[in-house]
Amino acid sequence: MQNMHRRKRKLKAEINVVPYIDVMLVLLIIFMVTAPLLNLGVDIQLPQAAAKSLQNDKQPILVSVDKDGNLFLTLGGATREPIEADALVQKVAAFVRQNPEVPVLIGGDERVDYGRIYQAMVLLQQAGVPKVGLMSQPVQEPRGGHGRG
Repeated sequence: MQNMHRRKRKLKAEINVVPYIDVMLVLLIIFMVTAPLLNLGVDIQLPQAAAKSLQNDKQPILVSVDKDGNLFLTLGGATREPIEADALVQKVAAFVRQNPEVPVLIGGDERVDYGRIYQAMVLLQQAGVPKVGLMSQPVQEPRGGHGRG
């Protein structure tokens, strides 16, 4: 009869980290691919609910979009003139190069399609404008009312 010795095997209390490394590498690749796409949006400063008017000594550049989607440009204190998209980019780019601190505002008719306002913001971004403000009118209180109730 052979003498059989049974040896007790030690339990291994190790965690297999290979699947976790695979998951982390996949997540890293996903973030590397999506991170550049996050910067493609138009950089604007949205007004808050109780927005106050901006105080600036310089005359702003005003880009207006009427209800039909036509673009208008007002440089400094000049008169408002109708303008095409290419000419808008060229004029605003030249003006912003000369006056880098000048505020740039977009005023759009509330009946115009949102896409036209967005296209105007993209044009201003192409012209090298770092920040674009959106124009609005103050909220009109209804006449004859004595507050909210």
